[in-house]
Amino acid sequence: MTNLFKSFIKNESGATAIEYGLIASLVAVAAITAMSTVGDNLISTFTKISDKLG
Repeated sequence: MTNLFKSFIKNESGATAIEYGLIASLVAVAAITAMSTVGDNLISTFTKISDKLG
């Protein structure tokens, strides 16, 4: 029984999967933030162009 607990404690594959999941979620949040900022800047730029053409 103690061998089972020792092997369970030494098993780090679950922790690695959680770490990869956290990294992926941080990358996703950064990408969404960057895309939102770029989108806002594009809207502003096209609005300025439209105003100058109209």
